[in-house]
Amino acid sequence: MVLRQQKKRIALVHPRGSNWFPGRRDITDIANRMVPQGMLSIAAWLMREGHDVFVYDCLGPGAPVDIDRQARDILAFDPKVVGFSATTSSFPDAADLAKKIKDSRPDIVTVCGGVHVSALREKLLADYPAFDYLAAGEGELTLGELAAGVDPSEITGLIRRENGVAVANPPRKHIPDLDSLSFPAYEKLCGFPRDYHLPLFSYIRIPGATMITSRGCMYQCSYCDRSVFQKGFRYNSAAYIYEHMKYLRDRFGVRHVNIYDDLFTANRKRIVELCEKLARFPLGVNFNCAVRVGYTDDELLGMLKAAGCLMVSLGIESADPDMLARHKSGVSLDDVRDTVRRIQAAKLRAKGLFMMGLPGETEASIKQTSDFIISLGLDDMNMAKFTPFPGAPLWSTIHGEGTFKEDWRLMNCLNFVFVPRGIESKEKLDHLYNEYVKRFYSDPAWRRRFRGRIWEHRHSLLYLLRHLPSFWSAKNQFEPE
Repeated sequence: MVLRQQKKRIALVHPRGSNWFPGRRDITDIANRMVPQGMLSIAAWLMREGHDVFVYDCLGPGAPVDIDRQARDILAFDPKVVGFSATTSSFPDAADLAKKIKDSRPDIVTVCGGVHVSALREKLLADYPAFDYLAAGEGELTLGELAAGVDPSEITGLIRRENGVAVANPPRKHIPDLDSLSFPAYEKLCGFPRDYHLPLFSYIRIPGATMITSRGCMYQCSYCDRSVFQKGFRYNSAAYIYEHMKYLRDRFGVRHVNIYDDLFTANRKRIVELCEKLARFPLGVNFNCAVRVGYTDDELLGMLKAAGCLMVSLGIESADPDMLARHKSGVSLDDVRDTVRRIQAAKLRAKGLFMMGLPGETEASIKQTSDFIISLGLDDMNMAKFTPFPGAPLWSTIHGEGTFKEDWRLMNCLNFVFVPRGIESKEKLDHLYNEYVKRFYSDPAWRRRFRGRIWEHRHSLLYLLRHLPSFWSAKNQFEPE
């Protein structure tokens, strides 16, 4: 392998995608503008290698919705390489942008990565000629070698064309030591952190930011696409996480961090070490994290509280035991009740994560889940609309489980593209979703808890008032007919 190291101008693009209801204004970037964490990690790697990197977030503040204007913005940087990081719903936008860029500048090298690419691989390259390459799996080293001039046939993880036919090189091995990566290049985002908003009422201090401190998962839930990081569990050390939080505070003034790990507490030793350091040397930063039922105990919860944790999320999905056994093994309703009780006993907030419309769902199972949600006395709740993804275990059987409309632009967990056999229609599923989401936020016990925290949530309320017309429009989506 011969490197022809040369500084290149590289644009990394986070395509917008279709993130709201079809035919209505997309307000998701107002309600919760997420940092493209993986792309910023790739940007930091390329910068460390000496390249000039431009990050273009099509969902960022001030970014145009019009794809022609997006293409002009990217071309104005005069890049030699343009890399896209796409989900299933944003992949069509990435493909359209790549075509416009190639039509204008055929010499620019275009490459796309992300979960959708990692799941569908060679077929995508064959169907989308505007991409010169696809990058499957982790992207840092793959993009780094491509930018350095390594022969594409020798770059593991790369999907390329050979004599006009799409072929995949051997898979890229995982980065064994995540501490070897630089902190994500947050500074490349226009408006960070002020204009990148965490979900309303999930924080009490501003500004906020996000972090991911691990990759991979030991479990394989039926609905989860693990095409990029796959099985296994790699993680940053406690020392690295502490320094990452300190960096966000010192450089950007961040005062709250949402940690989006699926298994944040799976390695108890690192979390104990992190909490002890945060308690001894406080950063003045709150954080939220997620835990899996069975990976918490009273001592650890107390340590999380002392370290500055505000809210803990639990993936629950359904209250139907048969649905749980099929889709999320190893989780029992009794354990969920006990975990929520212990989280709140430690003076932490408990948030439940649920999913409606999985294969096997019926009106009775949806009602059972809604009743369970109310009985838990949660501080917050999120109900995702089940979306089949190409890399998930149930993808191969999904067409036999109900009605599936495979429209990539709508496959974003905000639209029902799949209707299980036990539900009469998509309209019925939408109605049930709206009814039961509204039921949670109308519950008198939840409203009493919320009123008691009005002052704590003054920053969210002020933000809500500033954008009231948009949020009022969103609220109307959850009004049952």
